[in-house]
Amino acid sequence: MGTPPEPAMMRRSQRSRRRLPRRAAVGRRSFVATMRALEELADAGAQVSVHVIDLDTGSQVLAGDDHVTLPVAGLGVVPLLIEVAAGFESGTLDPLEIVDRASTDAVTTSGIWRSLRAPALPLSDLAVLAASVGDPLAVNILLEQVGLDRVRQRIEALGLKHTAVLDRFRDVRGPDDAPHVAVGTARELAGLFSALVNSKAVDAAVSAQVSEWLSLNHDLSLVAASTGLDPFAHDHDAHGLLFINKTGQDRGVRAEAGVLAGPRAGVAYSMIVCFDDLSIAHRLRAHDAFRVLGVELMEYTH
Repeated sequence: MGTPPEPAMMRRSQRSRRRLPRRAAVGRRSFVATMRALEELADAGAQVSVHVIDLDTGSQVLAGDDHVTLPVAGLGVVPLLIEVAAGFESGTLDPLEIVDRASTDAVTTSGIWRSLRAPALPLSDLAVLAASVGDPLAVNILLEQVGLDRVRQRIEALGLKHTAVLDRFRDVRGPDDAPHVAVGTARELAGLFSALVNSKAVDAAVSAQVSEWLSLNHDLSLVAASTGLDPFAHDHDAHGLLFINKTGQDRGVRAEAGVLAGPRAGVAYSMIVCFDDLSIAHRLRAHDAFRVLGVELMEYTH
């Protein structure tokens, strides 16, 4: 397999010459509004976790209960994509192998592929579907192709001690099924995205491929809602904003991890909120907290 195209987030040198001195961002380091929003959620009974790393210095910018393992839903796709990219790179997986969606159990609650006429797609296209829209059929087939054990081994090799992919996507979770698709900590997930954009997740080629896939993610409804980016084309922003992310959403679970870089600074971030989804108000309050973090990350990086 040839060297994959260089994704937007790997082209950080393009902004290095025009970035303001680090001291210019000193007055923009406050995340008071984010902490207030998370405290209000915690007071209402939610479990919250957040971690933000400065990509230039490697220093911790923000942290709150970032060591607590929580369900992260579709964020578990990221280590799976890393294992898939590593398989493509090593030749153990053929990116052009065609797989029929009838080979796995149907998932009817979400996804794009279930509405497409094409009954079969190559593994490389399934990786794009998994990264861009979190398509559950695509994710499940990729997981079957590489095997849950290999994904777990990859997670261990990446040094993630409190992150795990537990199961495939299902319409209904029975008593014999794992309770969640994946679990993780905000600290480890932010660190994983930092490793991706710094070419340290397996190697430079794998990091670049996974970053490229994640740059296609369409879900900008949480932290990314504050960026003003086009959900369908945000890898060449006219204002020098570089961004990749992945979200996870399930009943009572909202999670996001990613990288945001602007002319002042770059950060890797992760936030997880688990809440009682008793009403629209409960859900919107959780979403609002993510958007508050997004605003303050924009202030930090710009």
